[in-house]
Amino acid sequence: MQGYNFTERVRKVLAMAREESARLHHEYVGTEHLLLGLVREGEGVAATILQNLSVDVDELERLINDTVKKGKSVHTGPDLPYTTRAKKVLELAMAEAREVNHSYVGTEHLLLGILREQKGIAAQVLGDAGVTTENAREEMLRILGTDPPHNAARPQVEKLRPTVTRRPLPRFMERLRKVIADSHKVAADRQVTEVTPVHLMLALLQHGEGMANAALDRLGLDYEAAVLALNDLAPLGTAVISPETAMGLAPAGIAALQAMEEVQREWRAQYAGTQHLLIGLLAASPEVAAVFSAQDVTLDDVRDEIRSISG
Repeated sequence: MQGYNFTERVRKVLAMAREESARLHHEYVGTEHLLLGLVREGEGVAATILQNLSVDVDELERLINDTVKKGKSVHTGPDLPYTTRAKKVLELAMAEAREVNHSYVGTEHLLLGILREQKGIAAQVLGDAGVTTENAREEMLRILGTDPPHNAARPQVEKLRPTVTRRPLPRFMERLRKVIADSHKVAADRQVTEVTPVHLMLALLQHGEGMANAALDRLGLDYEAAVLALNDLAPLGTAVISPETAMGLAPAGIAALQAMEEVQREWRAQYAGTQHLLIGLLAASPEVAAVFSAQDVTLDDVRDEIRSISG
């Protein structure tokens, strides 16, 4: 396993799968043990996918335990062999990661690998719970803000026109491109021609999806209160806005995107996503950070929660 770029969370799931096999006195690690490991681990993107699909994980665990008979083996060593189906799950998990240009195999890819294998006990139990490859993959893309596989090979660049300086911007996820485009509309609605961090954050919260919003949901952010506070920081201007009006980034907006890029590089992400924008805004804008701090949501909280989701 050391040759594969599995996240630490996936390695933890695989260790738990071996523990589940030992608990059931089995001489192998099968797909059912992999799913039990995912359920036991309880964090990361896979757990969020199941939660968002309204899956009762306690019921999943009960169904597996009811389906699988206990064995008689007393061998509980760390070298339990994987079944052919379990090996296939790992191969499919790596394939899922490659298809969306992820440089790692996370719990989300492992869940999709279980579903794509189709014939194992784990896939059958998930299917009975209403989880399919299609809805799980769609939810993964929604949470991570990742372009669908057929778009992955054709990255685009958001065409912003900063008013202070011209500089190359990073490659953006489709979801992030939409958020930034929406921030222009937020500014235009307030009759100003420069996009500030407040406009960017309003657009991000109003978008309501992606990994950034998934993290804020888990941190219990009161969206309505946050939007009201941000609106107070975005007063009306006097500019006459028309379709020909050139919208640009204010200096503070540029600083926020620079901070976003730093996070993207720090986390070695191929594309910038909503999670990087959220962290960049909190790091670069004291005004935005104060709105979140009023709800006891700090930059460190957000960083930790995003890392927890992404494994």
